Amino acid sequence: MGVTYSGGKNTMSEIFGHFTKQGDAPAYLLINFLPNMLSIQQRWRNNGLSADFLADYWTSFFPGDDAASQHRQAEIRDAVSYIANELLENAMKFSYDMSKYPVSIGLYLFADEVRFYVTNSIESQCCGRLQNFIRELLSDDPDEMYLRQLERNAAEDRSGHLGFLTMLSDYETQLAWKFDPLLAHPEIVTVTTMVRLPTE
Repeated sequence: MGVTYSGGKNTMSEIFGHFTKQGDAPAYLLINFLPNMLSIQQRWRNNGLSADFLADYWTSFFPGDDAASQHRQAEIRDAVSYIANELLENAMKFSYDMSKYPVSIGLYLFADEVRFYVTNSIESQCCGRLQNFIRELLSDDPDEMYLRQLERNAAEDRSGHLGFLTMLSDYETQLAWKFDPLLAHPEIVTVTTMVRLPTE
């Protein structure tokens, strides 16, 4: 895990994990969800539809001409749908609606992986708790942490944080985060979650 600071005067970005920029991908797809008439949180029920659309779109880049490639295509579709849905649910659930900042998801296709980038806004006072979870996630064994999280959720009668652990354990992903404060609104921070999904 690394934390870096970049930018000019009064700007500070914090990076957790091996965060990489989108780069020059041969193919990519971006979707923005704008808080116009409905709040971002009120739209969370459509996450599954958006995730399925993204999954169906990306399977066209992995043609299935034989049984093995068709099986791999199905695996990629399942992974993209699950990861996109989890990322959108988290982004919309915790997005700071008062900021009127959009939630965006971008998928970028490279030779051996698909990269997900999801950005949303949060209140700056909420950064500490999220960053503590990220530090634990990046330093602990994901399988052991999954069991601990199940026990925590059962004890507190709630659900949460299992999506990221499932991504690590079941889909062999790499995760990273980038936190950027908004200079004009110091109470708001944008968070970009990056997930790297291997396709080979």
